[in-house]
Amino acid sequence: MKSGAMKKALVTGSTQGIGKAIAARLVKDGFYVIVHCSGDIEKAKRVQSEIGAHAAVVGDLSEADVAQKLKAATGDIDVLVLNASVQYKQPWREITAELMQKQLQVNFVSTVCLMQEYIPAMEKQGWGRVIAIGSVNQHRRHPELSVYAATKCAVMSFVENVAKIEAPFGVTVNNVSPGAIATPRNAGVYNDEEARKKVEACIPAGRFGTPEECAGIVAFLASEDSSYITGADIKTDGGMSL
Repeated sequence: MKSGAMKKALVTGSTQGIGKAIAARLVKDGFYVIVHCSGDIEKAKRVQSEIGAHAAVVGDLSEADVAQKLKAATGDIDVLVLNASVQYKQPWREITAELMQKQLQVNFVSTVCLMQEYIPAMEKQGWGRVIAIGSVNQHRRHPELSVYAATKCAVMSFVENVAKIEAPFGVTVNNVSPGAIATPRNAGVYNDEEARKKVEACIPAGRFGTPEECAGIVAFLASEDSSYITGADIKTDGGMSL
């Protein structure tokens, strides 16, 4: 990669919550940022304008050919942040094959396919950053998130394998595992005082985290300063997984 060139970053699922905070932070840090949404291009463009990003794309990660479509829309990139995911809360005995397959496709299969599309150009230029967004559920069991947690564990295993393969090419691959974060996904718990206090009692730090705290970790992993870190799982959970 040419010295001094603006690095291009794609952040999947970046119209709200952690993904939006990551995109905003990377804009602040001087990246050319592409906002992604599953299907609402107008929403993606609104967020692009709001945070000062440079482009917006749509792509349904449950579709088999979405990685190829996104690559065609964005061209080569320097930083890939795999934030988008789906989550269905159900006891493992009750969850349907359809919902299992949806989580597997969006959370794991699309991760593999996007890496396949984008990493070769990173290899060629001798520099790249891939950051997957995992979950505290990789480490802390939840009775209604067993399938979701399994997909995130699969991603972490894949991250470790690819990190070892790509290290000689200057491409780092890492995972960030957020805990209880104040996002729209967790709004039902966060906005219910009794439920929030119950969760906070399980967090040594005693509070929910913010999307911006997760974004700061991702920004570091996307920077030159993280060049000797690869295959890592960085828990951003206030000690919840301890």
